[in-house]
Amino acid sequence: MRLLTRLRPFLHRDTLMPALALLLLLIAAFKPSIPVPRNIYSTMLVIDISQSMNTKGMVWRGEDISRLEYTKHLAHQLVASMPCGSRVSLAFFSGLSVAALYTPIEVCENYAAIQDTIARTEWRQAWSGNTRLREGVDSLGRLLRTMPEPTQAIFFTDGEEAPRLHAFNTRELSNFQKVGDWLLVGIGSKQPHPIPKYDENNKLLGYWSAENFVLQPGVAQISQQNLGTRDKGTATTENDRYQSTLDEEYLLELSDEIGAAYVNGDRFEDVKAAMHKLKPSRRDFAPMHIDWLLALVAGGLVLASYTPQRLRKLLQRVLHRKAA
Repeated sequence: MRLLTRLRPFLHRDTLMPALALLLLLIAAFKPSIPVPRNIYSTMLVIDISQSMNTKGMVWRGEDISRLEYTKHLAHQLVASMPCGSRVSLAFFSGLSVAALYTPIEVCENYAAIQDTIARTEWRQAWSGNTRLREGVDSLGRLLRTMPEPTQAIFFTDGEEAPRLHAFNTRELSNFQKVGDWLLVGIGSKQPHPIPKYDENNKLLGYWSAENFVLQPGVAQISQQNLGTRDKGTATTENDRYQSTLDEEYLLELSDEIGAAYVNGDRFEDVKAAMHKLKPSRRDFAPMHIDWLLALVAGGLVLASYTPQRLRKLLQRVLHRKAA
């Protein structure tokens, strides 16, 4: 009783509320979290880094940029939208195969590293020329089988096959076994644009010619030795330039053939919605930060402590009348 009598001056409403608000802000400064049940996603972002992805025609905040730069913006936003506990891996597609830079890692603990890896992605990291998307799909399936947990794949590509597909160079996928949920994201404009060719110093040499995409019948031309070689030829005239567009029809056929979903990548909201439709790897407890909630309550306490006396009395009268 004596202790309560001594503390009574400090238990006044105008003193107690600011003190509680200060306490909550101090706790929020340590960024506390509580475990909550949540769907855990393990996602591999696969980026096509073949030279056709250097083609411009994509618009980002009013600026005309390449397909690859646009893909990087999409990947940045997708990673930023993932809740803590999600796991992300980054992989590149080039030539015939897909290669992962690392196995899926927790997004919040490694956020800066993941975003930095995406920002440094460029076409010169490609290890092979030509683009054999059907071979790459098979390579991705085999890669996902080596992951430590079920992993979804989000594949960003323009659907460009180089050289063009013919009856004798089309990979049969009837026996293809897909691992996890897949999402193909079509990147590119419906308006035709030439594909630039750069040297190892990123200097523009010219543009791909239409002949670069023609594969003539012959054993030597479709041998494994020639599949990954880079053609250094360029278009001699502007009319000879190969005009590239997003091959959405082919990507729709391919996604149906391998049992994957497809979405056009023109709008981030559409890609994000399609990503959330993928099945989670598992359901587990994940940390949820509550510092924002504590700060919100502290702000409410501060506002309540400065409420004018007359307004408080008016509210009491209204509440008393309703109770009667």
